[in-house]
Amino acid sequence: MTKAKTAPRTAPIVEPEEELILPETWRRRPWIPITILVAVLAVVLGAGFAMDKALQPVVPSQLANCKTSTQLGPHEFVGLQPICIKPDKNYTATLYTTQGNITIKLHPEYAPVTVNNFVVLAANGYYNGITFWDAPDWEIQGGDPLGNGRGGPGYTLPEEKTNGLKWDPGSVGMARIPGGPVNGSQFFITKLPWPGAGPTAAYNYFGEVTGGLLDHVAAITPGDRINTITITVS
Repeated sequence: MTKAKTAPRTAPIVEPEEELILPETWRRRPWIPITILVAVLAVVLGAGFAMDKALQPVVPSQLANCKTSTQLGPHEFVGLQPICIKPDKNYTATLYTTQGNITIKLHPEYAPVTVNNFVVLAANGYYNGITFWDAPDWEIQGGDPLGNGRGGPGYTLPEEKTNGLKWDPGSVGMARIPGGPVNGSQFFITKLPWPGAGPTAAYNYFGEVTGGLLDHVAAITPGDRINTITITVS
């Protein structure tokens, strides 16, 4: 088998470099290009600042004093979050995700420790930028700072059993390894009813999606992100 022949190469013609000629106005006023450069840098920095502010959770006045337990690292704490929520208030979480907003009515009457934990973490920006790492046919799962199902806030939650509640589409609970404790930050949202007869362990049912936003839940795939979470108190 023969190889195709290539045409002989010729040396490229190098054109002499043209002198950079500035506009007459700029030559007379050299501060103009500097001013333009400063303006461009200001726009870029301003856009970055605006994006950073957009990722910050909006904290209502009722949660202004909701501080986390002692922090050991960016997503790690010494233990459970201090109690912040009030029994006479209603709490709603809005997740701003890359697939649209998801509004969740929280249920402290079923799982007060879990709701308080979620509220404190969300109000302090814990979930900002964290991706959903798992999304099989019937649920999506997020809240893992490692993005692989192995992460958490450095502590686990107590079981808060809700016997008799149905895990219909839009139900929100906390993740756990089979036979292990309830994770302190990883949560899931069901897209379909829980398969089979339902869970055999406590998954701390603590909320439900409202406002017909299940299409946003269904659209989420691994790699989609939570930009921020806003908690509303009423």
